[in-house]
Amino acid sequence: MIAAIQEFGHKSYGEASLNTICDTGNLSKGIIYHYFSDKDELYLACVKECFDELTSFLNRDDYDFADFQKGINNYLSARYQFFQQYPHYSHLFFSTFLQPPAHLIQQIKELRKDFDVQNTRYYETALAHITLRENVTKEEAMEYFFIFQEMFNGYYQSRAYENTDFNSLIKDHEMKLSKLLNMMLYGITKEDSKL
Repeated sequence: MIAAIQEFGHKSYGEASLNTICDTGNLSKGIIYHYFSDKDELYLACVKECFDELTSFLNRDDYDFADFQKGINNYLSARYQFFQQYPHYSHLFFSTFLQPPAHLIQQIKELRKDFDVQNTRYYETALAHITLRENVTKEEAMEYFFIFQEMFNGYYQSRAYENTDFNSLIKDHEMKLSKLLNMMLYGITKEDSKL
């Protein structure tokens, strides 16, 4: 698994090679095919391990969302720390959002379910500590978070296919996420600004 995670952690699914995994891990293809039926199954096992490890790592801390921005920054900082500590997971994680193999999208969604539940719990906790506008329900705010998340990742997904350096794309994604969450929550104008 280590050699496979390293390979998928540095290359896209399409670029990753079972031959390289065998060479790096000093394994025979027979060993791989004994445990995994094909490249898809091996890739999905790596994706599962990545999401399980990240979710477990993020669950170690209790994020205080009494100050929304501070709570989000602490959460994103912990995520960043995880990817610094385990760099091979970084590329694998982001490739599942930004460059997923089309034929594995549903399986990937299933594998990241615990991570998605965790994010939903964090959003709900954060929302419990802020005052929403009178005409905005908690459910609408949650829906808005998810729409924002899909649009934000969609923007980076389209850039991922523009021959942009993937590692630079990941860094840009993480650098902008906190600021854009703040702008989403508080808007882009001062409260007293004339429109």
